[in-house]
Amino acid sequence: MMETRPIIQVNHLFTILDDKLVELLSSLTADEWNRPTIAKLWTVKDIAAHLLDTNIRSIALIRDKYTTTPSTKIESYTDLVNYLNTLNADWVNAMRRASPQVLIALLQATGPNFIDAITSLPPLEKAPFGVSWAGEEESYNWFHVAREYTEKFIHQQQIRDAVGKEGILTQALFHPFIDTFMQGMPHTFRHTVADEGTIVKITVTTTIGGHWLVERKNGQWQLGTAGADAAVAAHISINPDTAWKLFSKGITPQQALAQVTIVGNQALAQTALGLVAVMA
Repeated sequence: MMETRPIIQVNHLFTILDDKLVELLSSLTADEWNRPTIAKLWTVKDIAAHLLDTNIRSIALIRDKYTTTPSTKIESYTDLVNYLNTLNADWVNAMRRASPQVLIALLQATGPNFIDAITSLPPLEKAPFGVSWAGEEESYNWFHVAREYTEKFIHQQQIRDAVGKEGILTQALFHPFIDTFMQGMPHTFRHTVADEGTIVKITVTTTIGGHWLVERKNGQWQLGTAGADAAVAAHISINPDTAWKLFSKGITPQQALAQVTIVGNQALAQTALGLVAVMA
């Protein structure tokens, strides 16, 4: 592998995100802990339990070099997703017997160990897992770490959305999150036929968003290779709230269409709505 992309720096953000999570969870009422979320079958408490599972699994893998063998054979991306969904469901179901106070205490206890483990990974060495939603069988550690950041961000935002409490849709926390998601955009366009040099511009609006270009170059789609003032075949603008929900499968592309603005080639622009930057 040879890395040509700028490294997305997130190591310094994990502590901030964890502190905001504990502050948020500590403020919830009993009713809010049991509220449904955009994460389909999971309540607020279920998502908190899943975030604890994320901490523990990463500590075991990175710090302790401890792995388990899947109980079923994994021969495809679908097999992998099904396996992970089963792991997640098993943990969440078991943790329903834990109180909110226990969950908060365990998140506080494991958070620093998770951060120590994940930030110890050398950025330009091979990651333990490829970022599959970006089409990579092998990835660098920096991308794996950024993906873990997006997991923590998206699940906390799902809780905040359910209880109506803002706090992390800021430029400092949101932009690295959405920038990481955009790394999967060329893979989203992989089956899209277009002339060499075709450019699609994706804008996530407001000061916390940004602009990304996907260009057809050397027979494949690439991210951010053209100048910002290049002529584009299509331009799609999405607000941050729609973006995080859409790219994490919280809403469908059809639902998002009513909330986006498209200029130029409609079909090309709508392809961008198919980005799924989660393992589900």
